[in-house]
Amino acid sequence: MPVSGREVSLAIQKTLATATARSCGYGTAPTASSTPTGATIPYSVLYPLGVTTSGPPYGDGDADARVLVQVTSVASTAEQVEWMADKVRTALLARLSGTYVNTITITGYIVIDRELDKEEGMSVSGGVYSYVQRYVLTVTSLGS
Repeated sequence: MPVSGREVSLAIQKTLATATARSCGYGTAPTASSTPTGATIPYSVLYPLGVTTSGPPYGDGDADARVLVQVTSVASTAEQVEWMADKVRTALLARLSGTYVNTITITGYIVIDRELDKEEGMSVSGGVYSYVQRYVLTVTSLGS
């Protein structure tokens, strides 16, 4: 079964909101009704950047995927945006005894690897600070 980019993105968004205890938008800023903190800064925004599929030998040719996402942290000060970026990095990459601390749960799939692809760091525009990070997740289908 091919990996659904949308399902992976929704799972990452949920994990980020839970693990950071701050709202995470999907392609746009969180709304006032977003959980857990609405549109109050700091927050993060998840941008899906594409899926590259492959497959295991003798299996579905699209059962494995390399999923690239960007997470942009948004805040009102340089210190606050760096703090938020640290929380995002910890949420996605922290391990304890070799196991990821925060599970990314996707029905029908499992995340088998995560890595920080690139950090573009901090920028400021109009008094709003942002910090850009790109992550790669390797996801495989649990079969049909």
